[in-house]
Amino acid sequence: MKDNEEADSGRVPARQGDLALLGRLFREALPFYKGLTLFCVVSLLATPVALLSPVPLKIAVDSGLGDTPLPSVLRAILPAQLTDSPASVLLLAAILMVLVIFLAQVQWVTSFLLRTLLSERMVLSFRAKLFRHVQRLSFSFHDRKGTSDSTYRIQWDAAVIQHVTIDGVVPFISSVLTLGAMLWVTFALNWQLGLVALSVSPILVGIAIYFRPRLRKRAKDLKKRESVAFSVIPETLGALRVVKAFGQEDRAETRFCDESRASLRAKVRYAFMESGMGMLVGMATAMGSALVLYVGARQVLAGHLSLGQLLMVMSYIGQLYGPLKSISNKAANMQTHLASAERALSLLDEPFDVKEKPDALPLKRCRGRICFKDVAFRYQDGPCILSGVNLEVEPGTRVGIAGRTGAGKTTLVSLLMRFYDVSAGAILLDGVDLRDYRVADLRRQFSIVLQDPVLFSTSIRENIAYGRPEASEEEIIRAAEAANAHQFISRLPEDYATQVGERGMRLSGGERQRISLARAFLTDAPILILDEPTSSVDTKTEALIMEALDRLMSGRTTFMIAHRLGTLASCDLAVTLSGGSITAQRRPEGGLALAAE
Repeated sequence: MKDNEEADSGRVPARQGDLALLGRLFREALPFYKGLTLFCVVSLLATPVALLSPVPLKIAVDSGLGDTPLPSVLRAILPAQLTDSPASVLLLAAILMVLVIFLAQVQWVTSFLLRTLLSERMVLSFRAKLFRHVQRLSFSFHDRKGTSDSTYRIQWDAAVIQHVTIDGVVPFISSVLTLGAMLWVTFALNWQLGLVALSVSPILVGIAIYFRPRLRKRAKDLKKRESVAFSVIPETLGALRVVKAFGQEDRAETRFCDESRASLRAKVRYAFMESGMGMLVGMATAMGSALVLYVGARQVLAGHLSLGQLLMVMSYIGQLYGPLKSISNKAANMQTHLASAERALSLLDEPFDVKEKPDALPLKRCRGRICFKDVAFRYQDGPCILSGVNLEVEPGTRVGIAGRTGAGKTTLVSLLMRFYDVSAGAILLDGVDLRDYRVADLRRQFSIVLQDPVLFSTSIRENIAYGRPEASEEEIIRAAEAANAHQFISRLPEDYATQVGERGMRLSGGERQRISLARAFLTDAPILILDEPTSSVDTKTEALIMEALDRLMSGRTTFMIAHRLGTLASCDLAVTLSGGSITAQRRPEGGLALAAE
């Protein structure tokens, strides 16, 4: 329910302004405010260190090589051995230079370590929030959007929280403060040169205003292209057997290369535009530096400015333009990051189609009485999949569901677990509408065994205990024995510790199915859903699975989708779906004939 509230409260228009996006990212970063504050303080220490950096050079030129006296403050606090001769003053300048560089390095190292720790924690937190939200979105969203784009947004776009808050805003603030400090010092040394240095500011502002929307557009196109190119890899590898079977490796490679080249072209277009902006900014600041040098040199010739002062001013001007260029570059880079922010936050804004009521009822263990009342369902604005479905199932009943492909068999059982919500009518469990129960409690009432069993790339033990991670070793073994799986598991070199590989591909189809059955035995849910559990195994394995299924169905309300005649023979009630409606309900005597229709 918490996630629902977050999604609802966070809804904003699909197209968001820069300030709205930044505001939302800052709210995501708010739990890390202590670390951000410390990082900001350490980063801002770079400004006073930068102000100190030209001082040793000025002392060396004016007081070591020239005859300008040292500042009275230094003469008062330093021993006479460092101030009484040109050689000692030069030594002092060298010591001060090393000290300033040391301080700069300490500041940089501390800032770097804080940045690394903070950014990794922030990105992890944001990715976890996106991942949690995507898992809770209904199948309607995943059916519509697929998984690759969501994966890209979680893995890559989520890093925007680091780029904006740590690599963007904090350096931006530091650059602004450094700019202000450099302006103050430059104007204090020579206000005419300060004005000359600032004369290029309108040009820099104009460049930023011109390029900002264009860079944003290019960045959004780049992200879209990258996401499409990224999606080709998991899609191809997930269907690698089909690709190899049809000899389409070259075609898959060509598709990947075509999409990657489109992404590359988008990246090059963005790079051209970004480098064009950088070149214009660099030329503008070069013009400013040249003007300052020209005017300052004339003042040295006129005797209004010493050579050391000119060098110091030029050093500060270089550091003045550094923040100006940094601010302009951050404004450019920010468009890429804001494009990522828009994508990541729009994923977080996706609403939950299956919503839990604030006063939802808890459910420990149901009896298993199910009633469909005038149930209708359609996907989004598509055609009606189910309509006018009425069915009553008593606890412990075995229901066989048959029908042609696309008749709505899988949709019917998906509605039971609230993978989708009905478009009209209601489904009652023990006399209560499914929508009145807590979603997590409701789904704990079901065990599911699919045609293509889903295993995770971990051990057999962990796969069996997936629904009950706290189960003991004895309970896991008993579940495997009930599923006729213990015998083949014990023959494996590492028995229950054997790794099954990605999607369980190190095991045969029948072995995977029996592990899936063992998982259902261990979960011990009162309602069982079997989606063609024996359609892809041989006759001998089917007999073992059917024997285990008979034990598993005992005392449980069961919905079995199957096409094989023998599978539906054990059902108490057989149902045929045709055109989205129930067209026949027969007792076991008609079950075999019904499955053949």
